[in-house]
Amino acid sequence: MINYVKSKPSINEIIFSGGDPLVVPDLLIYALKKFEKLPKIKIIRVHTRVPVSDPTLLTNKILDAFSKIKKTFYLSIHFEHPDELTPQTIEAIKKLKKTGAILLSQSVFLKGVNDSYEVLETLFTKLAELGVKPYYIFHCDLVKGIEHFIVPIEKEVKIMTKLRKNLSGIAFPLYVIDTPNGSGKIPVPLDFWEFNKTFFRDFKNKKIKTY
Repeated sequence: MINYVKSKPSINEIIFSGGDPLVVPDLLIYALKKFEKLPKIKIIRVHTRVPVSDPTLLTNKILDAFSKIKKTFYLSIHFEHPDELTPQTIEAIKKLKKTGAILLSQSVFLKGVNDSYEVLETLFTKLAELGVKPYYIFHCDLVKGIEHFIVPIEKEVKIMTKLRKNLSGIAFPLYVIDTPNGSGKIPVPLDFWEFNKTFFRDFKNKKIKTY
């Protein structure tokens, strides 16, 4: 990984993501130390759900490692519902803020879980109040076995349009479709515009049918 990054002059940012890097803390700490030594790397990101799924894994050892990162450091926590903001998770957020990390959140539209204006308005408002910037909300990926969670695009757009009318910019995430094969996180327009909701184009200009 180090050699690959060194061979690509344009890379200035790295992301540690899922599986969850915080479930292998020793490996993550080792990797953070290695990559931070590269002058070309200016931004380090870690994506995790540990503060929600098991805050006890956020040990003093990993918090200390985060505190020692001298590069610009972003930590993105995955939230799906305001009920996940338990006292233990809120305490974990406070500890992470003390490390100097810039905190973001990511969410996924899930049918029957958070596909309502009220749920997402509460989630994004509370996150912003806690110092966590809602960063992305995704249309659910077309993955075998979870098709029942997919929300119709039309309903998502309606919810996001209402949220845009009522939330501050700090509390409003970018609504995207994550296209297959790494072809881009494509922003979805809202109902302030008239647009075709059945197709979109990825970063490679490929036309893709909305699912």
